[in-house]
Amino acid sequence: MGDAVGVAIDCVYKNTNEAVEARVNDLLPRMTLAEKIGQMTQIERRVATPEVITNLSIGSMLSACGSGPTKDASSSRDWAIMVDDFQKSALKSRLGIPLLYGIDAVHGNGSVYGATVFPHNVGLGAARDADLAQRIGIATAIEVRASGIHCTFAPCVAVCKDPRWGRCYESYSEDAEIVRQMTSIVTGLQGQPPHGYPTHYPFVAGRHSVIGCAKHFVGEGGTKEGKNEGNTEITDSELERVHMAPYLDCISKGVCMIMPSYSSWNGCKLHAHRDLLTNVLKHKLGFKGIVISDWKGLDRLSEPRGTNYRKSIEVAINAGIDMVMVPYEYQEFMENLLSLVESGEIAMSRIDDAVERILRVKFVAGLFEFPYTDTSLLLQVGCERHRELAREAVRKSLVLLKNGKGPNKPFLPLDRKAKKILVAGTHAHNLGFQCGGWTGKWQGLSGKITQGTTILEGIKEVVGQNGEVIFEEVPTTETLSQEDISYAIVAVGEQPYAETFGDNSELEIPFNGADIINSVAEKIPTLVILISGRPLVLEEWLLEKIDGLVAAWLPGSEGNGIVDLVFGDYDFHGKLPMTWFKKVHQLPMDFAANDNNAYDPLFPIGFGLNLCKSILVTERD
Repeated sequence: MGDAVGVAIDCVYKNTNEAVEARVNDLLPRMTLAEKIGQMTQIERRVATPEVITNLSIGSMLSACGSGPTKDASSSRDWAIMVDDFQKSALKSRLGIPLLYGIDAVHGNGSVYGATVFPHNVGLGAARDADLAQRIGIATAIEVRASGIHCTFAPCVAVCKDPRWGRCYESYSEDAEIVRQMTSIVTGLQGQPPHGYPTHYPFVAGRHSVIGCAKHFVGEGGTKEGKNEGNTEITDSELERVHMAPYLDCISKGVCMIMPSYSSWNGCKLHAHRDLLTNVLKHKLGFKGIVISDWKGLDRLSEPRGTNYRKSIEVAINAGIDMVMVPYEYQEFMENLLSLVESGEIAMSRIDDAVERILRVKFVAGLFEFPYTDTSLLLQVGCERHRELAREAVRKSLVLLKNGKGPNKPFLPLDRKAKKILVAGTHAHNLGFQCGGWTGKWQGLSGKITQGTTILEGIKEVVGQNGEVIFEEVPTTETLSQEDISYAIVAVGEQPYAETFGDNSELEIPFNGADIINSVAEKIPTLVILISGRPLVLEEWLLEKIDGLVAAWLPGSEGNGIVDLVFGDYDFHGKLPMTWFKKVHQLPMDFAANDNNAYDPLFPIGFGLNLCKSILVTERD
């Protein structure tokens, strides 16, 4: 017992009673250059071995979305065992510096089977409820920490100016002020800094909170024609006023990490942008946390990709990147970085700045004191309280765009006592389609990919008690000819996607969605539920045929939240977080532009009906 106390006294960095900066300043000089480079390296779990982690002093690991401990349906307990095993190897290193393990829990911990999957950001932007976002952050943090993981690469605070962008659903809104409001999720994830806590200093409340990462710095939502990893061509003042603004809020809330974008600003890639990463982010804005690269972000700094990797490392590290998401070729990265420091092409002061930031976040997050999983949290994964929160989020995110074909003739709420109804469409009974990308796998999946409730299952709970529910994805002529069907609910929309795979210049409803809607609406009064990560093309002739239209975005695992609204148990709350265009050629449309003639939407940003037919529209600047 006396020896343990002696170690704590002699080694300031091991003494929990010492201030964070004192512990950082004690540990940093003890480290060799190789150990510092190890701390700057983040590797994917598939290349990690106990020897690699221990001998190279690897500082961080991650799982790509879906890269878990078992091939299919890994539980939180499986994840916790895996991460703790990796942590044991890190603690065996010479200095015993714990691992920081990260994952893309961007709308709940979607890689884990049974975790609560919340609506994607575009839906939360429609809800415009900062308190709701914060509570979702709290629930997500608990479920992430239950799986042993310390960090989520979220939130995305991009301001999406063009729905053709494949990451549109990761943005809360095209309006920077709405995005700023939703940065409350940072406080949910990391906890609320106490009164008097240093401004702009990283903060994590404790073992039930998680390290957050604001991304992708900066301007990625404004690329030309919505191209993912494209070029944002705007002025300094517009970049600062629109795209930089949410980061100020995240930093003021103590966000621990910021991730640069793959994209470019006026031709310069953000991973190589020293002025923005160092002069602006670190110096002007005072960010004291970790600047972490995106997945293989350094590879993208040379064309063809990765052809001059050594030069890419030099440019990125000198620009201000502290931790590098390698994720596989860690030996090449570490050897090149060592060579660059020894040759003087990267200054030792730059390495020390990076490692100081990494250690600071690890101390703030309590990883030295509590490196292992708190298994008591396992009972909260996918619990009733979290699922009810997700259901509330679904209810608040839905936007009612049409209700009836004429004045004083509302179609909703639907009659729950109807004797026979038709449910149709590709998205009526597909949990994977509801959840979208970053769920189960990077690009998402189709089918019963996790625990949850589909729209059809929710409808059957309400109507099935009294009447008959017919379900056909594509209804037959025989079914549509039945004269005793009271009404139809048609759920159509997009297949799951992520990043560049979601870039879309057409934005038409996939799977012949418009044809399914038309065939049903020709015969039966029809409510359309659109499941999508963005506005899609809605021809006016088709709108005229249907009786009701709901934008449900990507609602996640709790499809019964949709049913709550359409049957009138709750009223509609959501307002469009982005402009709903008429034709793709109108894009990009800017609601804040001074030219009123150029803004001619199908539905303006802020539009939303409720069951009393009130129109809610935000005022334009």
